[in-house]
Amino acid sequence: MAVVLFNKPFRVLSQFTDREGRPTLADYIDWPGVYAAGRLDFDSEGLMVLTDDGRLKARLIDPDSRTPKSYLVQVEGRPDVPAIERLRGGVRLKDGPTSPAEVDLVARSPGWLWSRQPPVNPRKGRPTTWLEITITEGRNRQVRRMTAAVGLPTLRLIRVRVGDYRLGELKPGEWVEVG
Repeated sequence: MAVVLFNKPFRVLSQFTDREGRPTLADYIDWPGVYAAGRLDFDSEGLMVLTDDGRLKARLIDPDSRTPKSYLVQVEGRPDVPAIERLRGGVRLKDGPTSPAEVDLVARSPGWLWSRQPPVNPRKGRPTTWLEITITEGRNRQVRRMTAAVGLPTLRLIRVRVGDYRLGELKPGEWVEVG
């Protein structure tokens, strides 16, 4: 069984092919037979788990398994207590309410965080805040939609954990076999 942890860079597709010629996993990983256990948006960064084990893949992506996924999220604005409590309690989205999320304020940009190209460019005069958000669902662009629903648009999103797997010290574009 192979398990590969990959730090997906910004603006890379979480698949191995693309008809439009955009960067894909194949530009970074040459490992036949492994498949992504879940997706990460083109404009999101961070941890992806790839495996050749169908049972592990199913466990990580099956909504019934409620595998926790943690994200470091830079939002525009300063969250107030009601916004944080709404995220923690579950937010109503167009496709229904979300499950409760774990939400913590991050005091400042983490020291280990790499710079992104192009850099985040918040609107002039608008502060930004870092949050750590853990969800147990995996709807399309869920974290972005949740923060927008409480008035805190996401500027940058980095997945740092999927279940027991953590991003650790992997730099963008790096991968490591763990299993």
